[in-house]
Amino acid sequence: FSLDSYNEGPACFSTTDFVRQCGADVLFETSVLDLSGEPAATYIREALQAGLHVVTANKGPVAAQFRPLTRLARQRGVRFLYEGTVMDGAPVFNMVRQTLPSTHIRSLRGILNSTTNYILTQMEQGASFESALRYVQNQGIAEADPTLDLDGWDAAAKLSILIQALMGGSTKPDDIQREGISESTGRLVRAAVRRDRRIRLVARAYRKGGKIVGKVQPEELEIFDPLASIRGLSNILILNTDTMRELAIIENNPSVDQTAFALFADLVALLRRP
Repeated sequence: FSLDSYNEGPACFSTTDFVRQCGADVLFETSVLDLSGEPAATYIREALQAGLHVVTANKGPVAAQFRPLTRLARQRGVRFLYEGTVMDGAPVFNMVRQTLPSTHIRSLRGILNSTTNYILTQMEQGASFESALRYVQNQGIAEADPTLDLDGWDAAAKLSILIQALMGGSTKPDDIQREGISESTGRLVRAAVRRDRRIRLVARAYRKGGKIVGKVQPEELEIFDPLASIRGLSNILILNTDTMRELAIIENNPSVDQTAFALFADLVALLRRP
């Protein structure tokens, strides 16, 4: 892919050249997820260094390099926004930033991956693992590499961002205890239904001995647990705080439209900034 038609300045021999020389005000970064954060983190770093604001929906660079990128943005007097990295367009970070002043988040838990939640709830109804996975792939909901969803990496990356951005921790995806789902999980799902319980892939973070522990794993939940009622592609995040006690955000059956809205919402936040 050539950027030549978009460049009226000096010749660009790389993507980073273009970022540095394009003269834009904002970089929108939406490349494919890589848990290393690269090459997206390099593009974001170059943009921030050049004085561009950055808006991204890419979990990789935010999870892998949250602190250095946010520090660089602060040093350069620009903003680094990432609302779309967790729960698509649901206002998670903006809500905490703008409406929960001086609030301490003690712990959090939620269902953060639509692909695995859809598969689990379909298997409750007797569908096969393969057919449920095929549906989310055909709909463009699963990651390009579906093992990132199935093995819990997508949820771990999102949980890492929540820990770093909302709880002040430094937990990276590799630090999170992680267990995914597979075809064999179907047997456990159906057994749980017979006991009037539900299995969900739960991401949770809590404080322990001065550290923040993160876990992503299938959990068998009581039927009255709010997480047990989240079906299909829907997501939920429950924050346990010192001011609002428990606060839940539910996103019902999101699509790529909601991710696009997150990018738009971050742009509006930039335009509204005094």
